[in-house]
Amino acid sequence: MDNRQAIGSWLSGPRAAAEDAGVDFGYRGEQLGLPEEGPGSIARPGRRIGAIAVDWGLCMVIAYGLFARGDQQAMGNWALGIFFVMSLLTVGTVGCTPGKALFRLRVVAEGGGRLGFGRVLARSLLLCVAIPALIWDRDGRGLHDRLARAVQVRI
Repeated sequence: MDNRQAIGSWLSGPRAAAEDAGVDFGYRGEQLGLPEEGPGSIARPGRRIGAIAVDWGLCMVIAYGLFARGDQQAMGNWALGIFFVMSLLTVGTVGCTPGKALFRLRVVAEGGGRLGFGRVLARSLLLCVAIPALIWDRDGRGLHDRLARAVQVRI
């Protein structure tokens, strides 16, 4: 076996190489006690991206219509502020943003149930920074969810 097979290619990554070597990682959410498929399972990336695109689009429309008055820079800044407030209020009360509701997703605490205000605040702040949302763990949770001890599940 040459080193390329042991390390994995830049396309498949080290996880694929480890799986080829017989390592069993299980399914996403198994370590959290979540089902593999169906309601309560980890939300897939496609749904999560769709939900955040809907939420961001909604925030852009609100910012453009109410605050920006045609100024593109102001519209982006207002949209980020609206996104933060929307995330804080909707995830903190009903567990999902409008985009998440449309894609049938919900944000819950790792052990189940609702997130407390402090965890919703931390999650929302980290999500607005964007970089934590781009760093995922093996369960497919973004760093913002991991630090807030939250998980996005299908409903």
